[in-house]
Amino acid sequence: MEIFNVSIAKTVAAQLLKIEAIRLKPQSPFTWASGWKSPIYCDNRLSLSYPETRRLIKENLIKVVQRHFLNVEAIAGVATAGIPQGVLVAEELDLPFLYVRSKPKGHGMQNTIEGKITQGQKIVVVEDLVSTGGSSLKAVEDLRHNGFEVLGMMAIFTYGFEVARKNFEDAGVKLVCLSDYDNLLAASDDYIKPTDLPALQEWRRAPEVWGK
Repeated sequence: MEIFNVSIAKTVAAQLLKIEAIRLKPQSPFTWASGWKSPIYCDNRLSLSYPETRRLIKENLIKVVQRHFLNVEAIAGVATAGIPQGVLVAEELDLPFLYVRSKPKGHGMQNTIEGKITQGQKIVVVEDLVSTGGSSLKAVEDLRHNGFEVLGMMAIFTYGFEVARKNFEDAGVKLVCLSDYDNLLAASDDYIKPTDLPALQEWRRAPEVWGK
């Protein structure tokens, strides 16, 4: 797991905070589906409604491809939030696009992968957010099972959990992210009260027990 560029990471984080794609509420935390209490909620779909932010993300995802995955032959998005970002990148690079469902379609061909399946095709996966990496790596597993060669994955944002780093390492998947939680805290002087910083830093150290 690596951050593409520290300067870009801070810029992306600031933009996501500005448009409230990332919200911070350490005094009134969110509850995730896992049951974890969290001072942060991230919904990068909102970036699609803001041309400046959308363009910033698209241009830097393209730079990730050009630096790390030059021999890419197709782009895949992880449903659902990775689909629009993946389409933008694929269109700009003039590459085929497909996407991976979280589970097979309930009717028709019952596809998990939507798009042309080409055995041995070198593919880069696009994700909007990485937490533990479970759902993201499930998409990689499905692509590999269908004969694709997965060069790696790129994401807009990651919380930077150690479990995610280990999961990607164990799966042999290179992950490059535009921004992460550490750069979020470093870039957010206009959005975070100094009195809230200790709680935000503590959550990052032990999110599974924070707030209990």
